[in-house]
Amino acid sequence: MSPLNVYMGYDSREDAAFRVATASMFYNTKYHIDVCPLDLKWLRDRNLYWRENDPLASTEFAFSRFLVPYLNDYRGWAVFCDCDFMFRHDISTILDYRDETMGVLVVKHDYKPTETTKMDGRAQTQYPRKNWSSFMLINCGHEDVRRLTPEVVNRSSGQYLHRFQWLSEGAIGELPLEYNYLEGWNTKEQCPDPIAVHFTRGGPWLDKYKDVEYADEWNKYASIAPRLAK
Repeated sequence: MSPLNVYMGYDSREDAAFRVATASMFYNTKYHIDVCPLDLKWLRDRNLYWRENDPLASTEFAFSRFLVPYLNDYRGWAVFCDCDFMFRHDISTILDYRDETMGVLVVKHDYKPTETTKMDGRAQTQYPRKNWSSFMLINCGHEDVRRLTPEVVNRSSGQYLHRFQWLSEGAIGELPLEYNYLEGWNTKEQCPDPIAVHFTRGGPWLDKYKDVEYADEWNKYASIAPRLAK
C-alpha cells in the first residue's frame, strides 16, 4: 500500500500548531502517512524557493504550497494542508474522493471574514476562493497541475496561484465541508462531526483564541504532540 504524502505548511511562528496538526493526523489513522513540512529555509537552501517575502502573505508558506506537485515528482496524489488544522478522524478517507479528471479537489468555501486581523495581528485579507487552497487533494500528474514548475510558483502572482487560474475551471473538484471546517465561520448545524478543523482566525496556541470551538480537543492532542509528531 503506497503511503499518503501530506505536505504541511510550516511557519516558524506556529510550531505548536504544526506539531498538533501532525500528531492529531497520526493519532487518528492506521494508514501509512508521510508528512513533509514545507519549511521555507529548507526550500530556499535547495534553490526551490526564491520569492521575496510578500508583506501581504499571512504565513511563510503562502506560496510554497504550490510546489507540492513538483516535490511529489508530478506523480500520484498528495495532500496539502495549512499547519493550523486539527484532525479528528482518519485523513486517509480523502482518498475515496480521487477523480483522475480533476487537478485538485477542495472545500469550496464562500468565506468572507469580517475581522481585519487574525492570528497574532496579521492582516485578514479577502479575495475570491479564500481558503480553498488551505486544504487540497492534488492530482500531481494532471496535465494542468504540471504547469506548477518552481519557476511558475516563484514568479506568478498570488491571484494566479490562489485563485487556481493555472487550472481549467472544470478541473477543480469539490470535497465535503468535513475536510476543512472553518472554526468561527462554519457551524455544527452545517457540519456536526468534522474530520479536519481549521483554526484559520487563530487557535488555542494563542492566548486570544484559547477558548475557541474545539479548543479542548486541540489541547488533548497538544499533550501528546511531542510523542506522536514526526
